[in-house]
This record gives sequence, structure tokens and C-alpha cells, in this order.
Amino acid sequence: MLGLLSFGRFLRGVAAAGFLLSAALPSARAGAREDFLKVIDRPRVPLAPANEPTTVTNGLEQAHFSFATDARQRVPGVWVRRAGDAGGRRPVVIVMHGTGGRKENELPRLRRLAERGFLAVAIDGRYFGERSRTGTGTADYEDAIVRAYHGNGEHPLYYDTVWDVMRLVDYLETRPEVDARRIGLTGISKGGIETYLAAAADPRFAVVVPFIGVQEFNWGLEHNAWQGRVATVPHAFATLWHEAGLTNANAAFARTFFDHLIPGIYTQFDGPAFLPLIAPRPLLVVNGDSDDHTPLPGVEHCGAAAQRAYAAAGVPDHFRLIIQEHTAHQVKGASDDAMVEWFAKWLAAP
Repeated sequence: MLGLLSFGRFLRGVAAAGFLLSAALPSARAGAREDFLKVIDRPRVPLAPANEPTTVTNGLEQAHFSFATDARQRVPGVWVRRAGDAGGRRPVVIVMHGTGGRKENELPRLRRLAERGFLAVAIDGRYFGERSRTGTGTADYEDAIVRAYHGNGEHPLYYDTVWDVMRLVDYLETRPEVDARRIGLTGISKGGIETYLAAAADPRFAVVVPFIGVQEFNWGLEHNAWQGRVATVPHAFATLWHEAGLTNANAAFARTFFDHLIPGIYTQFDGPAFLPLIAPRPLLVVNGDSDDHTPLPGVEHCGAAAQRAYAAAGVPDHFRLIIQEHTAHQVKGASDDAMVEWFAKWLAAP
């Protein structure tokens, strides 16, 4: 069972965030957070954390850990900090990997953040890294998507990992070196989607930086620009539309695909509705101007909705949208620099 203090703090945070936004957001949008939490909720189990010995390399300390996220799943993770930073409570930045990735892929970012004084953390998403059969590729992930489409109760496409990262915060709150008031979240692609969904749902994330993940799913469906998003899981999507007896996939089937796997993603949990729920917490959004995974007009709609929410909250400087020029689905070095500086600016102060 999730600790009463931790869960109580989470509920108080949700209530406080709802109060702050009540004047700025329509009631339907304000209720989206509670509806989303109902979709992803499941019985809570003891965290049962396991922590492995640390190693020190080039002045940085690193260790593997794991915890239970539900009755059937354990989440493996890795943290990095400066050697000698064990005393006192530190700000944390969590980094979420993209499709086909694993926590170890994010070690360069973790080390860079650790060098700036953060406790930097990454976990394996559902069916990736240590949570896959092979430790590489997306076969387990796509197989899980096919099973979930047929109604096994899972949400492997984004939502289950959102739950996992919220449980990661529960775990971090038990660590004596963590300042629970200063937990930041960033992620790339799939991890960027999980980042803004988790931050909108859980106000314990104090500062947020989604990379190449923010989008308006409905815009893509309405403007025949949905293909780039489903192309991240080509085997699963093709298997399912062939099962449906279609000659070719179309937007109608893409809606059905989303309805089965990520219900609400193109309506009440879509970017323009959900991104404003992060206000007034500092939010930096990074996308590419030529990214077919996240079509630019939809991104701009998301940005405009967020900008209105931050202006209504009286903190327009807490929101920034970076559109990388002449850039498809990638994060450029300057954007990584901006991420580090965003956390340094908004998360480092007590």
C-alpha cells in the first residue's frame, strides 16, 4: 500500500493545482486530470525497494535500484550523482527514454545533470531494457500492444509507464537525500509524451521538459497526419488493421487503435487540453518544425493553450516553447543545453 503521507501529499497537490487553475480552465478540462487518474489507476502494492551497491567513476556515483509498481511489475532504474553529495537533500531530475530505448541510453544526460548538482534518475519503460525478453528492440512492446488492444487490461502505449513514473516519485520520497519539493521530469519522444501526461496528472513534478512528444493527436487525425505517430509501432498497428480486414489503414482505424490503447488521447487528454494542467509549474516544450510524429500546427495549438493558462496564472515566464528549425524527430544539442539550464534555473533553488 502506498504510504499514507506520500499519497496524502499527492492528493493535496492535485487539489491545490486544481484550485490554482480553476479560474483559468474550463471545468471539463479541470476534470480531465481526475478522469485520467481513473484510467491509469490500479491496486497499490508495497514499493519493496531494492538498492544495489554504488560505483564511482570520474567523480560521479552511480547505482542500480528497483521497486514494485503493481502486483506483477518491478521497475528497474539507475541514478547518478556527484560523489560526495550524499549529505543533505538534493533536487532530482528524472529522464524518460523513447521507443526502442532503455535507461542506459540516458546516462549521458544523467551524468551531465549530476555534474550540475542534481540527483539524476532513469527507469526502463514497460517492455524495454530489463523489462523486455532481450533487453533491446520493440518486439515485446508491440506484442503487448496487440494483447492490450484485445482487452487484457494493460495500457502499454504510454499510460502504464506514466503510472510507473508516478510510483517512482513515491519511491524517491522515501530516500533521505531527495528533496521531494524539487523533482523535475523530462523525456524524449515516447518519453516526452509520458512526461507531459504524468506532469499534468501529478503536481509533484515541479519542473517539466518534454522533448519531441507534445502534440495534438486530434489534429493529426483530422488532417491525415496520424501516420508518423503510429509508425513508431509498425508491427502492432499493421497486425491489428489486417485483423480488422482492412485493405489499407485509415484515420478511422487509427481512432479505434487509440480508443483501445490510450483512451481519451485525442479528446480530453489531448495536448491542448492536458498541457495547461501543468501550469503554473515551469514548463519547457521542445519540438521540431518538420517532425511527422508531432505535426507542427498541432504543436502550436498546444503551445497557445499552455500560453493562455500560464498568462491566466500570472506566470507567463514559466512557459517556453522551442521549435527547432529544419529538424525532424530529434533533439539537437542546443535543446539539450536549454533543458539543463531550465532545470538549473527553476529547480535548483530551495
